[in-house]
Amino acid sequence: MKTQSNNPLLLIKLLTLHSLLVLSASQDFDFFYFVQQWPGSFCDTKHGCCYPGTGKPASDFGIHGLWPNRNDGSYPSNCDSSNPFDASKISDLMSQMKSDWPTLSCPSSEGLTFWGHEWDKHGTCSETVLDQHGYFSTALSLKTQINLLQALESAGIHPNGSEYSLRSIRDAVKEASGYTPWIECNTDSSGNSQLYQIYLCVDSSGSGFVECPVFPTGSCGSSIEFPSF
Repeated sequence: MKTQSNNPLLLIKLLTLHSLLVLSASQDFDFFYFVQQWPGSFCDTKHGCCYPGTGKPASDFGIHGLWPNRNDGSYPSNCDSSNPFDASKISDLMSQMKSDWPTLSCPSSEGLTFWGHEWDKHGTCSETVLDQHGYFSTALSLKTQINLLQALESAGIHPNGSEYSLRSIRDAVKEASGYTPWIECNTDSSGNSQLYQIYLCVDSSGSGFVECPVFPTGSCGSSIEFPSF
């Protein structure tokens, strides 16, 4: 039996279907989680951390990612393998990326692997709204809109290894941002619960913060440490 392998109409239909599938997958989210990470808590674990070649990052929250999410708590990922991370597209952002979106993973690196992972897994799922440059520049802009460390220290919450109530941390961020955050903890090298990441939600266009439709699963204790860095 012969097959029509060179049918141009069939090829056009297949390409159109592929494009529609990519488009629908890219649009399949309702909001973003904007996640910032405390470097002291990343490093104060059993696996430790490695500073980038530029040296120890500033003692400040750093961006972890801008993650498309759905109202039911699920999320899309790795939506478009045909559009991989390309560092040349964010060359003008490199200085700010190294400052505000540093990597502490081992072995030591300059951040390209970290940023590439964030784009490939999360950014490609929002590419109908934000191209690569727009994805990273939006996250950098969001960080300037709320200074988390300043918000906490203004409420008397300092990164000095002391314990603070989860409610006081949440209330301090809400007071400064106007929106309710979600607080993620991890465990330090001694097994104690510590402040690790702070989530705020962003509308599906990436233009501004909103109240979170749903929070991630998991919880912290009522009292958690805020380690130094």
